[in-house]
Amino acid sequence: MTPAINELKKHKINFIIHKYKHDPKVTNYGLEAADKLNLDAKRVYKTLLVELNPKELVVNIIPVNKSLNLKVVASFFKSKNALMANKDEAQKATGYLLGGISAFGQKKRHRTLLDSSAQDFETIYISGGKRGLDIEVSPKDIIKTLNCNYEKLAV
Repeated sequence: MTPAINELKKHKINFIIHKYKHDPKVTNYGLEAADKLNLDAKRVYKTLLVELNPKELVVNIIPVNKSLNLKVVASFFKSKNALMANKDEAQKATGYLLGGISAFGQKKRHRTLLDSSAQDFETIYISGGKRGLDIEVSPKDIIKTLNCNYEKLAV
């Protein structure tokens, strides 16, 4: 069990675990998950940490085949600017390894946004807390459990 799975169980959220064999040579973890699970990349989401000014980390969940619009993130959180968090800082703040960072079960709860495209699906796939493990969950349950908002984040 990962902290992500434990949090979902604690909140009595319905989810399905999907495992696949991670290839250590692959660095685009999200697209690897979509490929190995035979899914449309639009339904597989990645968890990205962004650093705001003044220093605060926020979580953004977007489709794996898209890029994050940092200007939208900065504007939503009323910050002067936003930049991708340092890899080591992201791992330390969440308790997860890169490629396995889940929005659930992080060491500390961060303010979170979910890309509005998630509303197009009954369920989406997000990291379950380690490479080779995705969780299929309803976007509505993500919003409820993480107390987050929908926002058009991806470009």
